[in-house]
Amino acid sequence: MYKFFLKRLLDIIFSTTLIILLSPLLILVGVLIWIKMGTPVIFRQIRIGKNNQEFTIMKFRTMSDKSEGINTDSQRLTKLGAFLRKLSIDEFPQLFNIFKGDMSFIGPRPLLKKYIPYYNDREIKRHEVRPGMTSLAGVKGRSFLTWEEQFEYDVEYVENLTLKMDLLIFIKTIPKVLGSKDMMVVGRKDIESFDVHRKNQRSN
Repeated sequence: MYKFFLKRLLDIIFSTTLIILLSPLLILVGVLIWIKMGTPVIFRQIRIGKNNQEFTIMKFRTMSDKSEGINTDSQRLTKLGAFLRKLSIDEFPQLFNIFKGDMSFIGPRPLLKKYIPYYNDREIKRHEVRPGMTSLAGVKGRSFLTWEEQFEYDVEYVENLTLKMDLLIFIKTIPKVLGSKDMMVVGRKDIESFDVHRKNQRSN
């Protein structure tokens, strides 16, 4: 009941409510990005959602353009962008992804399309539910988890999804975000992208 109906209903109700309540902040942040970094204000990228379906994730832009001659993410990250990432404000446009049904508030974080060929049979189960703004992996270590640890938590979530679990993850997310705990503003513990990480494993 919860997994197949109530969870989606709650996503619609709360995403609609938050979009309305946070609209002044969303507009303010958008204007600041436009002034400091220009356009586009919203960063869009193809990610993989439920049942391996593609969707376009939305975030506030946090980096300068590559055309400016700066290539690494740490160099391209602006001061405003670092602030937005630290408080996870850059993720707020995903409320529209949730409203549309691409995402949920809670679920495995949506990752890149190019990673699909490198999941094993257990890891791919993370795509049996909608991806989320926050996740079980997020409250268990966030940026400091290895890829394997993250995916194990993702599958654990899928196999044990309940209203109680979602409530516990939500409650634990609040202090993590406010305290910027277990978060790297740029990057993660596994420096390599997942596809490179798995290729290196297979070659050893």
